[in-house]
Amino acid sequence: MLNNKKKALVSAGAVLATVCATTAWASSHREAPGITAMPKVDATDFYMFRSYETGKEDTVTFIANYQPLQAPYGGPNYFTMDSDAVYEIHVDNDGDAMEDITFQFQFKNTLANSGKGIALKVGGRDVAIPLRQAGTIGAGNTAAQNEFESYTVRKINGDRRSGYAASALLTNKSGGGTTFNKPIDNIGKKTIADYATYADGFVSETTIPDCAAPGRVFVGQRAEAFAVNLGEIFDLVNLVPIQGADNPAYPQYNASSPFSGGITQDRANDDLIGKFNVTSLAIEVPISCLTGAGNGVIGAWTTASLPQARLLDPSPTYEGTDANGGAYVQVARLSAPLVNEVVIGLPDKDLFNAAEPTQDGALAPYVTNPTLPELVELLFGGVAGLPAELAPNNFPRNDLVAAFLTGFPGFNQQAKVTGSEMMRLNTGVAATPLAKQNVFGLVAEDLAGLPNGRRPADDTVDIALRVVMGRLCHPVPLGQELSGDPKAVDDINLGLCAPADAPVGTAAFTDGAPIKPTDLRATFPYLNTPLAGSPN
Repeated sequence: MLNNKKKALVSAGAVLATVCATTAWASSHREAPGITAMPKVDATDFYMFRSYETGKEDTVTFIANYQPLQAPYGGPNYFTMDSDAVYEIHVDNDGDAMEDITFQFQFKNTLANSGKGIALKVGGRDVAIPLRQAGTIGAGNTAAQNEFESYTVRKINGDRRSGYAASALLTNKSGGGTTFNKPIDNIGKKTIADYATYADGFVSETTIPDCAAPGRVFVGQRAEAFAVNLGEIFDLVNLVPIQGADNPAYPQYNASSPFSGGITQDRANDDLIGKFNVTSLAIEVPISCLTGAGNGVIGAWTTASLPQARLLDPSPTYEGTDANGGAYVQVARLSAPLVNEVVIGLPDKDLFNAAEPTQDGALAPYVTNPTLPELVELLFGGVAGLPAELAPNNFPRNDLVAAFLTGFPGFNQQAKVTGSEMMRLNTGVAATPLAKQNVFGLVAEDLAGLPNGRRPADDTVDIALRVVMGRLCHPVPLGQELSGDPKAVDDINLGLCAPADAPVGTAAFTDGAPIKPTDLRATFPYLNTPLAGSPN
């Protein structure tokens, strides 16, 4: 039964349905007050894309990242998952904003030596060691590993609560069991000399219930791939967020008219890539097993849930520091990037994390009347040579509703249109090979990129800044692609708003933190090897 707040959500959503319903884009990286106290279940980024690994183009890859800001040297315990939680990836294939398929991940941690752990003989007594390892670890060499982490993946059809009884576990094709192993985190070179090869050994081919073709799964630590000038963005955008002088190393970012005083692309501007790791839950699923009876467009999001009651144990053991009971309560939710961080108002951030996509209508004003453009205008209007009026003035912001809440008609809009916060992917659009991907995705004529799903190399911060400031009110070079006619006029107005509605809508907004697609892996699980705690 819904609590009173969730009942209010549903009621308000019905009232707001007339203005295209729903909230905005999603969560990531300590985005809500409540989730800061629960880092193990904090979703950081969510990716969904037509797989671009050679030979895997008929599959979709989902990657749900959890546990933000992992310092590579985060020992001695590093970053195991919460064994009391359930982590889920949900797929809606008909457009009703309800899950039709859920992949549910659950974890288990065990100590070596039948749960006793590795001990050393010290003064005639066996004493347990304080570390997760007692020596080197490698492919097929786990004798010195003190703690092991495993997981199961359950496929649930329909509602994840009512459909659980008829669900089934994915099978590991290597050995036929239903358990998969997670590699230990990248402690350092002395412990694991070749971490890339070691971790690749944990990519498992799997049999998926009700699916004729196999998939693949991997859970493990990966290098952060989210390019963002994090400190400056949240310091009242402590930079001029428009492309300045070109950097030849990043030609995709070059502007035809660089803004004097604007920021130049530089890896030094990035606060995450090259500094932190995350934990990735990655699954590759054949397209034919995802689309159902829909039109080939799927929506997806990830959640994490914990038992409703948690009682701290005054005598904790390795097996448990608390007792848990009651129904699972959703505490994290994530689909498109940056929603909860910069769109949802502070009073509703935790409520958004707990809500279902069907309840998003109650938060519709955060999208139809967004505050971020107004904050940009407040900070930069009339400053540094910019005009006094910067924020788009079309209300409700139907351009944002189409980009993030309903999809584009005839392109990535589902058979049934329900305004809801989830990424949508047209599975009929071919994958773009890694070397040819454009970091600006759809608006740069790369139809396989954001907001048609999201790939690791899509520069979500820059795309989000440009879209919220009105880029879709101006002609975009998509006429030939959206019409399927190579002779059609390419620069078209999508009819969502007019150029006059967005006075700076064509400006090259950016945070100055670039990314190159070729800096990432071209193979599953696509994110790079995690940074080592000790690189020497």
